[in-house]
Amino acid sequence: MTESPDLRTKRIPLSNGTTQIPALGFGTLIPDPAGTISATKDALEAGFRHFDCAERYRNEREVGEALQAGLTAAGIAREDLFITTKLWNSNHRPERVEPAFEASLERLKLNYLDLYLIHTPFAFQPGDDQDPRDENGNVIYDQGVTLLDTWGALESLVDHGKCRAIGLSDIGLNELVPLYESARIKPAVVQVESHPYLPETELLEFCKEKGIVFLAFAPLGHGMRPGPLEDPVILAIAARVGKTPAQVLLAWAVQRGTALLTTPRSAARARENFDISALPQDAHDEISRIQTRQRLNDVVNTGSPGFIPRVKST
Repeated sequence: MTESPDLRTKRIPLSNGTTQIPALGFGTLIPDPAGTISATKDALEAGFRHFDCAERYRNEREVGEALQAGLTAAGIAREDLFITTKLWNSNHRPERVEPAFEASLERLKLNYLDLYLIHTPFAFQPGDDQDPRDENGNVIYDQGVTLLDTWGALESLVDHGKCRAIGLSDIGLNELVPLYESARIKPAVVQVESHPYLPETELLEFCKEKGIVFLAFAPLGHGMRPGPLEDPVILAIAARVGKTPAQVLLAWAVQRGTALLTTPRSAARARENFDISALPQDAHDEISRIQTRQRLNDVVNTGSPGFIPRVKST
């Protein structure tokens, strides 16, 4: 295990050499517009420089507004930020990729993206309805496009200087390996659910071997009760090292070599989640030995995100 002298400012180089991703990231999956703006500003003020967005969250415009205001107020340069957004399932057809990308860029008020991810490996029926369903309520998938087809369109965005790096989200090792082997431009980042109850050790080892950044979402167990935040091992270590359970879980994630996303909704919580420090080796190992196994979001199996409410396009 390699430790950074300050986990809060740790950055992980991307394999393509273009930039570095801050290990501590702020996820923008927040359902209301006002909450998105205030939480994003609070995260920027707390020290977060890595912001993870998505077309599917329907709040890119609010994130862009908050970042522009925050950058101006704090005198922070765009180059100091690492900003990601994601291509949604209904835009997997190659001819839909660039228009979707450009629309996200416009909503975020940006000239370029640091990272563009395929949100899930599942292609939905193409169109403006983000959640296409048949009369029985089942998702309508698109059988006319492959993941490699979509990936090729993302590679073109990199070729044209539209974004610095590309990657995938919500993907398992079985789907990642064939794409990695076939891709002309290799994935720079893979974003998946990960916490002590879902360590994804095999996927993490593959990513380390190939120089792919492993980016963990829900590192706190997405606030599920009971969950990692209430695990006796985590509580005992938190008391021992004088940190909160959340700070212990986030430190463990960074120390095992992953980047992470957390979504604090208040200024106080943003400061707490950013204020992490390295755990003693024995504490880190103790967390790694936790045996509970639980996946909290089934998106990896269906393409339908468990944390996003179903909302029909209007």
